Amino acid sequence: MTKQGEPDPSVEGGFPDEDLSLNDFLGGRVQLWQPREGYRAGVDPVLLAAAIPARAGERVLELGCGGGQAFLCLAERVPGLAITGVELQSDYAVLARRNAAHNGQSVEVVEADLAALPKDLRQRQFDQVLANPPYYRAGAHSPAEDVGRQIALGGDTPLEIWIDTAARRLTHKGYLHMIQRADRLPDILSACMGRLGSLEVLPLAPRQNRPAELILLRARKGGRADFRLHAPLILHEGARHLADTESYRAEVREILRQGTPLSWPAAR
Repeated sequence: MTKQGEPDPSVEGGFPDEDLSLNDFLGGRVQLWQPREGYRAGVDPVLLAAAIPARAGERVLELGCGGGQAFLCLAERVPGLAITGVELQSDYAVLARRNAAHNGQSVEVVEADLAALPKDLRQRQFDQVLANPPYYRAGAHSPAEDVGRQIALGGDTPLEIWIDTAARRLTHKGYLHMIQRADRLPDILSACMGRLGSLEVLPLAPRQNRPAELILLRARKGGRADFRLHAPLILHEGARHLADTESYRAEVREILRQGTPLSWPAAR
């Protein structure tokens, strides 16, 4: 029996135990092992998971799942999902399995390049696809010393491939949800043309009167509704950050700490 706070020895390979730290998400309802020096998740995968209106019994695919941060937050909020994660980097695929076991979740993690999925996976379809692709084009940011963080920040796979893969794996009327940098919205919209419809974009602004730095995308396979650009979700109170204080607005704090779903604005 694994003691609370210890890695699961039944999950072999991956990062050495001494290179990992255990971190709380959703107020401790989800606990995730993360590399001390590699890619470490912030609030982005939590917001992504909260944006997905999944229901028990649905099939969910996460592209580029890393250590499982997003799909485990989703699994905690919506029990009864059939979840598959795809991850290119072996150490992170092992870590995702370890994190799933640590949180008592039954999840399939496939180690593969999303641009060349295994045949078995190419023959399956999903009700929901989620993705948190690298925020930068390859070579468009300062290189990171850690390889895993380098790939997480700026992988070689174009956004068009991410969206094309998602569209191919979605069932008819299924949804893609993606979080990405706001300045990459033109690339996203271009890639969705002819593949996905009913596009909705929710900008995420750090503070009032500040430009959005991130966006959440919702797109539907076979959707025909008009494009919708929503008013931004403001993440923090106040005009600037104050040291040693948490300034998340109440509704955002409930998403991050209590696992409350992120409510998309209703159609008018």
